[in-house]
Amino acid sequence: PVRPTTDLAKESLFNILGNIVNLNDKTVADLFSGTGNIAYEFVSRGAEKVLAVEQHFACVKFIRQTAHDFEMNQLTVIQSDVFRFLKTGTQVYDVIFADPPYALDNIPEIQQLVFKHNRLKPDGWLIIEHPKSVNFSESPYFHSLRKYGKVNFSFFHYTEVAETSHE
Repeated sequence: PVRPTTDLAKESLFNILGNIVNLNDKTVADLFSGTGNIAYEFVSRGAEKVLAVEQHFACVKFIRQTAHDFEMNQLTVIQSDVFRFLKTGTQVYDVIFADPPYALDNIPEIQQLVFKHNRLKPDGWLIIEHPKSVNFSESPYFHSLRKYGKVNFSFFHYTEVAETSHE
């Protein structure tokens, strides 16, 4: 069930993030975490707390073991359906990264649920990795689209200005 983000795309993602947000002391959620590759990178770049959300037990077990082996105490993993997690959770984050399966029909719902359920802190960032067939450019809080080969990242910035302009 895993389609890891390519190394080039991951490096590009974190270069962009490094220019727009200081990850030190930030809380991060990695949705559809897979093997935890992105979650580990957030930890290595100084995030204070990282939550990996993954539905598949084998992946959850792998992330837990890896976090334990490398003493990543700031990394927590939960087994959950991401959509249920977004609807029922109460924790808010500085950064949310989502890498859903490309075949998923309801990828746009991720962005909708994040903002409907107030899962980002003010000035927070949502990044969704998605196929080119998904277009978020007209979505509230949309900031930019970056393409790296077949990998597309849509960035959303949760700001006061966007909040009032999309009511």
